[in-house]
Amino acid sequence: MTLPATPPQRSDMTQNIKHGLFIILGIAAMLLTWPHAFDWMRGGGTILDPFQFFGDAINAGGTAAFLSIDMAIAWLVFMIWVVYDAQRIGMGAKWGWFFVALSYIGVSFTFPVYLVTRERFLDGRRTPAG
Repeated sequence: MTLPATPPQRSDMTQNIKHGLFIILGIAAMLLTWPHAFDWMRGGGTILDPFQFFGDAINAGGTAAFLSIDMAIAWLVFMIWVVYDAQRIGMGAKWGWFFVALSYIGVSFTFPVYLVTRERFLDGRRTPAG
């Protein structure tokens, strides 16, 4: 199924700049957060166990608890949404599950990567005006 052509609302250059910014922010998030994850893992933490991961952060209390609870809920919403969204737009559920797996690296990395992938996929499905 091909989506109907829509008049361009933004230039390709603007879109590329936005996508570049998203990817840069995602990489920055990964580079800023993972040193803390490595420290936690050196102390015996297991990154593949989100219950231990969020539990340790919540047990610290204060802002760590606030941010951990907020991020855990945002991550859960992302994991549900991305599978259904990827399927709904035609990428397929397998791509949604791929992004769920990738989110273990970090939602702040995976979400911008998914947004760029999603927009480029949708733009590729649009037919040229004519």
